[in-house]
Amino acid sequence: MRVLHFYKTSLPDTIGGVEQVINQIARGACEFGVKTDVLSLTSDRVTDAIEINGYLAHRARLDLEFASTGLSVSAFLRFYQLAQKADVIHYHFPWPFMDLVHFATRVNKPTVLTYHSDIIRQQYLLKLYRPLKRKFLASVDRIVATSPNYFATSDVLGKYSDKVSVIPIGLDKNTYPEPLPEKLEYWRRMIGPKFFLFVGVLRYYKGLHILLEAVQGTDYPVVIVGAGPIEHELKAQAALLGLQNIYFLGHLPDDDKVALLQLCYAVVFPSHLRSEAFGISLLEGAMYGKAMISSEIGTGTTFINIGGETGLVVPPSDPVALRQAMRYLWEHPDETEMMGQRAERRYWKHFTAERMVKAYVDLYSDLLKCRQK
Repeated sequence: MRVLHFYKTSLPDTIGGVEQVINQIARGACEFGVKTDVLSLTSDRVTDAIEINGYLAHRARLDLEFASTGLSVSAFLRFYQLAQKADVIHYHFPWPFMDLVHFATRVNKPTVLTYHSDIIRQQYLLKLYRPLKRKFLASVDRIVATSPNYFATSDVLGKYSDKVSVIPIGLDKNTYPEPLPEKLEYWRRMIGPKFFLFVGVLRYYKGLHILLEAVQGTDYPVVIVGAGPIEHELKAQAALLGLQNIYFLGHLPDDDKVALLQLCYAVVFPSHLRSEAFGISLLEGAMYGKAMISSEIGTGTTFINIGGETGLVVPPSDPVALRQAMRYLWEHPDETEMMGQRAERRYWKHFTAERMVKAYVDLYSDLLKCRQK
């Protein structure tokens, strides 16, 4: 079996939530004998295929980007050529340009679409895109939601419920590096023995401005790992609030990130908008046995973090509630440790990459059998 994944970005060009999911599926599918191609866009001049973790990453030249939508003339031909060799096409939504390529190339192959998120921010453009979006979603064979929570709260997915499956995102802990003892000791000296940790791209929907308000007047150390478009705004806000207990560390190599995940007291994940459809770094916290604080936004974050069991869940955009949750964990170390243990058990039960990949491979096989009848 050969599968073609199509999305606007992928490894090695960018490392985000969707890119990690594609990588985990593609590398894991190799163990089931599935050959995988991944096609994405790149701003690099060199667009040769690259072998990554047992699969081929193909890249078409990015010609234009508008409203977070990458466009590429060469992608039409590259997609058509790769799709001819594939048994199954696996799309990753949303990306309106993908819809155009799908219809323009008229590839008649079984199709799976992983629905990563509703379109939240571009409401005006969404009105223009809606007819194409509806036609595209109606045309694919199967749609995958990444959590039952998101499926239940998405008006869009509700319209296609007869062909929606739920396959939670999974991670392979074995693919994460084991930090050296000296790396762990370095961060102990730098930060101290007890701190809250946030990991992620610094975007508008991550709720970090709420986190900064929440820690004002406290002495809880908070480490923020990641870079992104609102980094300067957040640093300016922290300076304005006079915060001395915030550590902006920027983007770090994986071994540093893992060291901080192992050392942190708890993970705080204040995303307050539905643009945060799942929360890969929140899942990483569970994988490393950490209690979590997240907001109830009707998405996968509350499928990962069960309030009162694996951590605490607070209302979105509520710095007072967030501060109270942080204080509760800070002052109850035994309960915090137990929550972390339950979070790790939940990871092993629901969120391993092996479990996710097997579910996708089974779905691919079912589609092929249905097509052959």
